[in-house]
Amino acid sequence: MIALKPAKGLLLVAEPSIIGDASFNRSVVLLAEHSETGSIGFILNKVLDFTLKELIPEMNKNFKIYNGGPVEQDNLYFIHKVPDLIPESIEIANGIYWGGNFEVVKELILNGLITEKQIRFFLGYSGWDATQLKEELDSNAWIITAHQDAKDIIEKNYRSFWKDKMRELGGDYMLWSNAPENPSYN
Repeated sequence: MIALKPAKGLLLVAEPSIIGDASFNRSVVLLAEHSETGSIGFILNKVLDFTLKELIPEMNKNFKIYNGGPVEQDNLYFIHKVPDLIPESIEIANGIYWGGNFEVVKELILNGLITEKQIRFFLGYSGWDATQLKEELDSNAWIITAHQDAKDIIEKNYRSFWKDKMRELGGDYMLWSNAPENPSYN
């Protein structure tokens, strides 16, 4: 397997050894930005216990809200695959975009023109300063991997995403795909 370097659009998959970290244990993070000054990503597989309608009462949809990471958890972020509908979107990778005009997003949702298969919302984000991600990679906290089709990342089953990535990686990681989240349950 070729070792990848962090880049926009790649995934950070938490090593099985990250135990006890509520945010990152068994996480799959989409890198939305990566440069020499730092990195920003969103945890794709940690759903929260409330919906968009509960956060923004005028919204009429119960879209899931995900824990994007431990930074700025009082702010709502989103990724999507409809840049033609949402102005000011920033491309992350082929077919997947970050942010855009939120007033337009609200109108599109209220009018039923965007579905949960096209957009994913997060409270907070995952952030690393200039050297922090490199240090975590050097300590083998993360595996960098690509995702076959960036567009389907929004529809990916969050419950099995980490396990699916362990199976994809193969070898010793296959064992972890079936291990309980808490090793003491074994």
